Formats: sequence, C-alpha cells, structure tokens
Amino acid sequence: MRTWRVGTFSMGASLVFLGLFLFFSKFLGLDLVQVMTAWWPLLLVVLGMEILVYLFLSGQEKPMLKYDFLSIFFVGVIGTAGIAFAILSTTGIMGKVEDVMAREERSFELPAFSYKMDDSIKRVVVRTVGYQMTVESTEEKEVTLFGTYRVQTAKKAKVLQRPDDVVSANQKGDTLYLNMKSLPNELGPFHASGEVAATLLIPKDVKLEVIGSDNSLTLKPRSLANDWNIDGASTVVVDVAANSNLKVDAEGVQELDGREGDWKVAKEKTADGIDNGKKQAVFQSGAGQYHINIADAYDIHLQTNQ
Repeated sequence: MRTWRVGTFSMGASLVFLGLFLFFSKFLGLDLVQVMTAWWPLLLVVLGMEILVYLFLSGQEKPMLKYDFLSIFFVGVIGTAGIAFAILSTTGIMGKVEDVMAREERSFELPAFSYKMDDSIKRVVVRTVGYQMTVESTEEKEVTLFGTYRVQTAKKAKVLQRPDDVVSANQKGDTLYLNMKSLPNELGPFHASGEVAATLLIPKDVKLEVIGSDNSLTLKPRSLANDWNIDGASTVVVDVAANSNLKVDAEGVQELDGREGDWKVAKEKTADGIDNGKKQAVFQSGAGQYHINIADAYDIHLQTNQ
C-alpha cells in the first residue's frame, strides 16, 4: 500500500494554484507583486487541509503523520517569497521598486510664474538652486518666470503643478525676494535628479541681486537701466547688446573668455602680495553708466554684439 506523506499534495496544489494565478493575471492586468501578495496564504490553507484530510482518512486510532520534507521545504520557499513580497509591499519598498522600474525621462513646461510690480519695489533678490537659468531685462513692469524641466518619472502627469512649486515670492519693504525651489526628488537609494532650464524676466529699471549656488547663469541685460549683482555662480555668460550703456566688473574669477581686448584684467593678490590665481577684470560698453558686478564665479563668457 502506498504511503501518503504530508506535503506532497500541498506542493503539487501550490504549483497548480500559482500557475493559474500567473496565467489569469495576464488577462486581468495584474502584476507579479499583486499575484504573490494575494496568492501565498493559500499555501497554509492547502497544507492544513492536507493534514486534516490525512487524519480523517487514516482510519487509525492514533494516526502517525509522515511528512515529505523535501516537498514541504519547496512549499516553504514559495511561501517565504510570498511573505517577503507582502512585507515589502506593506512597507512601501515594493512600490518604490515598481516606480523605479517604470521610470522614463520626460520633459514638461514649468508652471508659469508672474508677479506684478509697482513703484514701491526698488530691488529684486533671487536665490537660485543648482540648475541653469537665464536672466533677462524687460520693458514690462512684472517679474516673469517660465521654462522647461526634465525628470525621470513613472507618471505622465506633471511633477510641478503650480507656480509656488517652482518659486516663492515675498515682498518686504521695497524688496521682492524670490526663492527658487529644487525639483522634488525621491530620497534613499532610489534618488534621481532632474534638469531645469528657466528664464527669468526682470524689469530693466529695478536693481537685481542674484545669489548663485554653483550653477550656470546667462545674463541678457539688453537696455539695462539699473545695476545687477551676481554672486556665487559657477559659470556666467554675459550677452551684451549693441549700443548698451554697461560696465561689467568681475572679481574672484578663475577664467575669462571674450574677444581680444574686451577685458582689462588684473591678477588678484593676497594681503602678503602672493598671486592667488584669481582675476579682477573690467569690460565697458558705451559710457558704462549701469553696472553688472560678478563675484566668485569660476568662469565668465562675454558675448558682445557690437
């Protein structure tokens, strides 16, 4: 008479159930995580039913249970995998893994930002973050920000929905403070950064201060009618329009680029008279009535249209 070892039927039934779940998941649109999370409790049900059926059909007063340990081991491995999927899904880690696997690079437009200016605002202070920005003077009496950003995301919806996701604006006295915001990023091992290319339009008759964060800035002063101060940017491109009335003062700069004769350069020295490798330079267009002061940039590229 063949001996019935508990575990043999459970392993066979488990493989049948798993195969059916995976087969029908193709038609129901389920993914592997959902299948493993929902399916593994059936292992315990099948194994428990097998033990009860064996005890009921054994016909012995004191039945002796015999186990197929190899089958039970494989059932345990499959069950452990299901439990692991369930735990990871509960803690949110599995969701993060799914999100990372489904990510692809997408480009979106920045939510447009504008701030109406009045005569009480004499100065604008902009604190940037580490992405590319173009600052341009305009005839309009408002501050405007627009551009594009590129991120890795599993969603087709925009990561940034409102203008205050990009910049915060606060007016204190005669000064408007603009604080740029970084793109939202996942924390931990699934961290992924994005890229932003923004353009900021500033009224030409307002004084501007830009606090950089080792990022790249492109300045287009055009017909500037006030002073700009730029501090802490890594690379600065200055696009000087023809017939401009402008003077560019640079200090603490490593590299200068432009046409021959554009810059008047002097090397900086420490208090002990030692060359520190940095330069001071001046460029002037027209009478040089309005100033752009650039401090502590690594390199400055001068583009003149004269």
